[in-house]
Amino acid sequence: MSTPYPFTAVVGMADLRLALLLNAVSPAVGGVLVRGEKGTAKSTAVRALAALMPAVDVVAGCRFSCAPGAPDPACPDGPHEAGPGVARPARMVELPVGASEDRLVGALDIERALAEGVKAFEPGLLADAHRGVLYVDEVNLLHDHLVDLLLDAAAMGASYVEREGVSVRHAARFLLVGTMNPEEGELRPQLLDRFGLTVEVAASREPEQRVEVVRRRLAYDDDPAAFAARWAGDEAALRERIVAARALLPQVVLGDAALCQIAATCAAFEVDGMRADIVMARTATALAAWAGCTDVTADDVRQAALLALPHRRRRNPFDAPGLDEDKLDETLERFGGDDEPDRDPDPDPEPEPDGPDSGPGGGPGGGIPPQPQGDQPQGPQAQEHQPQEHRPQGDQPQGPGTAPAADRPDAVPGASAGEQAAVRAAEPFRTKMLSVPGLGEGAAGRRSRARTEHGRTTGARRPQGALTKLHLAATVHAAAPHQRARGRSGPGLVVRRDDLRQATREGREGNLVLFAVDASGSMAARQRMGAVKGAVLSLLLDAYQRRDKVGLVTFRGTTADVALPPTSSVDAAAARLERLPTGGRTPLAAGLLKAHDVLRVERLRDPSRRPLLVVVTDGRATGGGPDPVALAGRAARLHAADGTASVVVDCETGPVRLGLAGKLAAELGGAAISLDELRADSIAGLVRNIRTMGSDSRRAA
Repeated sequence: MSTPYPFTAVVGMADLRLALLLNAVSPAVGGVLVRGEKGTAKSTAVRALAALMPAVDVVAGCRFSCAPGAPDPACPDGPHEAGPGVARPARMVELPVGASEDRLVGALDIERALAEGVKAFEPGLLADAHRGVLYVDEVNLLHDHLVDLLLDAAAMGASYVEREGVSVRHAARFLLVGTMNPEEGELRPQLLDRFGLTVEVAASREPEQRVEVVRRRLAYDDDPAAFAARWAGDEAALRERIVAARALLPQVVLGDAALCQIAATCAAFEVDGMRADIVMARTATALAAWAGCTDVTADDVRQAALLALPHRRRRNPFDAPGLDEDKLDETLERFGGDDEPDRDPDPDPEPEPDGPDSGPGGGPGGGIPPQPQGDQPQGPQAQEHQPQEHRPQGDQPQGPGTAPAADRPDAVPGASAGEQAAVRAAEPFRTKMLSVPGLGEGAAGRRSRARTEHGRTTGARRPQGALTKLHLAATVHAAAPHQRARGRSGPGLVVRRDDLRQATREGREGNLVLFAVDASGSMAARQRMGAVKGAVLSLLLDAYQRRDKVGLVTFRGTTADVALPPTSSVDAAAARLERLPTGGRTPLAAGLLKAHDVLRVERLRDPSRRPLLVVVTDGRATGGGPDPVALAGRAARLHAADGTASVVVDCETGPVRLGLAGKLAAELGGAAISLDELRADSIAGLVRNIRTMGSDSRRAA
């Protein structure tokens, strides 16, 4: 077994280390979500926590880690008699992004259950994680059906496995820790709220700290055992401090004053539900125990708010997580008491084994973090996580030749000379659902029809490999004609492996939605471009809710650019759209050809994910060659030849309209829809299939 990297050797990232330690002190806090850019030691810190977790007592031989003093009465390995049990280290169980449902919840042998009446159950990762840590790296990429199972287990503290009337239940209480890179997509709000705390991490911009990171990592890679031995003393001290804080936790008093501050803070920041209040209360109590105190102070409440509230304030996927600390301090002062004691954030600092008392390790104590004063990342990226309205005025970039931001209330900074400044998007709205025709087999989502592991049953087939979803009626139908030949004499059905039938199911898949946005001068009227951006932003929000990948191609002047390669990060696409300037001619053919290249590459990377091309334009073609209209028609027919589902959002306005977008849609073999028709509430019927719209468009042409 490889030697893990020591927790106390992690450089910097005080917020992350504190959040993990608070959960080690009080698992009731509810876990940690770690958000940050790649290469910031998120996974290293989480995996290092396992070595600090206190050992747990379990019933000997129980695969479900029942506590000897209070075994689970419904344990599949039970019933257990009371006894001393055995101690074992707390487990850190990792859930791979591509794990199957049976791997997560456990596998039930349907063949033995039908033929022998035996509940042969093989525990899954939820059983392994009981009374330990369940770690999900890249949690934002987890399939929806696995997310649903995690939510159910986290809410009920138990896992249920149901297979055609055969049911198994076992306890599943675990500390949920997830890491994610926001650039790869956001989490569903339901799962986001299940994490007690959230931490934003970013690489340090201080050269000294970066040097120390490299020095320690190289030392660990050269000799992991020797490196771990150098930090063994600090690891032992930190482990003892966790045990002491756990013992002190029941004695911590959460007074009415602190409770009032918690409730007032959650109300002031308008968080949904009551989970935030409960998590803040538990976090503040754990902070007091971690500091060796028995009373919760305003400092504890403030730190708890910085860890527990930022991810609960998001109203849509385009909102950056964060907290207005001035507003937080004002609320705490307004509802605080006058006689709260001051606290030393780290009562027992100890020197690091190979450095000064306060070095690059993130504070005194060789990596034992003091209570930090905020959870925002340090360095230039810190402002990226601040809401736009809270950024300092002087930090707004301005392109040459543009007016000050105060003189352009609807402009987005960053336009270069010779082009019109970017305008802000109009308010997003709920859009009609645009789907790809036919039946796909892509990743689970919520847009187009597809064969999936979950959904309504549509038929049966012979299983290919292990049986996962039994079609009971088809199995009985296959076995019934052979009962006499098999010597059946009693009421039971004699079932052989060849009789088993797999249920085929139909659900929804996620698609690749590629936007090709016309940013030429013909679209540059400020009100018009704001409406266009609002429409694209609305479609991006729809793509987020339907679990799609998105990409963004823009065209203007003489060229087309891939503003954003296909990604699961819808908020990254929204940010690129917000900064999009306009101006110049309309190289429509170049935009369509660039979109064709992007889709060709994506078909090779992910052939099962079907694309949906959304062209946002007024249909004019005024650049890109001697006959731009003919070139655009030929480029459009390339998409039609590939069978790409497409829709043209017609941005033409005014009393006189040329209908060029409709002609483009006919060349694409798709549909044309106006900005007004895109709204879900514009006409009756909220769902309009691309195939139906395409046939309407071709008849009109």
